[in-house]
Amino acid sequence: MATDSPPTAQPPDERQLRELVAPLINTRPEDIPGGANLIMLGLSSLDLMRLVGRWRRERVPVVFEELAATPTLDGWLAHLDGLRT
Repeated sequence: MATDSPPTAQPPDERQLRELVAPLINTRPEDIPGGANLIMLGLSSLDLMRLVGRWRRERVPVVFEELAATPTLDGWLAHLDGLRT
């Protein structure tokens, strides 16, 4: 059965997520502690909205509220891993 919608992209893995977040908080990807609050490290709500918008355009069904509720790499990875097909 053919559909008009493109397939859902895979969510970023840990390496990709670190590489996306690091420049937003002015640090190196390997220097971001998994459990550190990204907001406290300098991530703005606008940065978060832009990331969510990017992922949604890529057809990754992220939930903004889930990411905002646990603004850590570990929390985001748990959410993103749950979206993998």
